Amino acid sequence: MSIFYFIGLLGVAVSAVSGALSAGRKQFDLIGVAVLALVTAIGGGTLRDILVDRRPIFWIADPTYIWVILAAAFATVLYARFRDPPWQMLLVADALMLSFFTISGVWAAEERDHHALIVVTMGTITGSAGGVIRDVLSGEVPLLFKPAEPLYATASIAGGTMYVGLVKLGVAASLAGGIGMGVVLAIRIASIRWGWKLPVFRLGAGSDGRR
Repeated sequence: MSIFYFIGLLGVAVSAVSGALSAGRKQFDLIGVAVLALVTAIGGGTLRDILVDRRPIFWIADPTYIWVILAAAFATVLYARFRDPPWQMLLVADALMLSFFTISGVWAAEERDHHALIVVTMGTITGSAGGVIRDVLSGEVPLLFKPAEPLYATASIAGGTMYVGLVKLGVAASLAGGIGMGVVLAIRIASIRWGWKLPVFRLGAGSDGRR
């Protein structure tokens, strides 16, 4: 099993946990849990494969991903029957999802020799898309768009940029990927812990945005 494949499986597993926890907070039934876990786990990777024109799409080419997603989702349901998951568990699962899929997207774009800017952008899109779909389907404002949300896409951009820089310096892709994931995870968790945020854009009082 290659490191790239292993990271992909870990990514969909933690994404499924994130989706299942969101479904539980909204009191979805088991089908709802499965659907939300699936779209959370495959959303970013599917968009990645479409944008870089990779066929067949990863979970169609290898159904193992679907089995891992369903197993992780229902393991989360079973765990929740015996112990109430702390709300921080969702934030940690989401941070792990962001880190795994950021580097997954970076690898896919780099594999096709795209420009460094496209590589980082693809990592950010891949890392964020699943969470956006999850939040929209569960009736929440996506974390990516919440005012004054602790650093989210910024963490993804930083991790992707770190990866690109290390590879250009001759660091092996697997090691650079691990460091990049660590950067994403560290920035996201630290921003939640210490409240690091980007400035919020606000129009002047009474402005309706029209000239």
